[in-house]
Amino acid sequence: MDNFIIKDMSNSYIEHSIIINNFVAIVGNQAKNSLCRVFGDNVKYKWLENDNKSVIPDISINCDIRNRRTTTFMGVPRFIMEVLSDSTEKYDRGEKMELYKKVEVAEYWIVDWRKKKVEIYLLSPDENSVDESEYILYKTVTKENKEDLEIVMFPNFQIEFDELFYIE
Repeated sequence: MDNFIIKDMSNSYIEHSIIINNFVAIVGNQAKNSLCRVFGDNVKYKWLENDNKSVIPDISINCDIRNRRTTTFMGVPRFIMEVLSDSTEKYDRGEKMELYKKVEVAEYWIVDWRKKKVEIYLLSPDENSVDESEYILYKTVTKENKEDLEIVMFPNFQIEFDELFYIE
């Protein structure tokens, strides 16, 4: 029998889960009548670009839900959100971001619940390469410009800044 090493990344605060639940409840309800679904951090994706190893985003919006094998999606979601925690920040900003860029996730949010900040990255073709794309920081949303929060790839789905960060 093979031995699998499972890395425990659960050293996160309850606020981490609350942010995920807020997004899934609010945006997921709006997606009910569309072909897309909003998934929390219990959905796995496997891609050739990641040597078919599983990756589990905190949030994904997937419009290709038939492209799966049992409990794992093979297609690429158009939107992924990661909520930072002390144990995952380096991974979310580094390895995961590179993977999402490689498989061409169109919109990637990095949410910092401690600073109440959302970084919205959009995939943009790299002008210096025919085959590569890069993430550009489209905007950073904080309490000062909270009305600028938008899901760019899904303009019909709305979430207010204060709804996302509602912790009480």
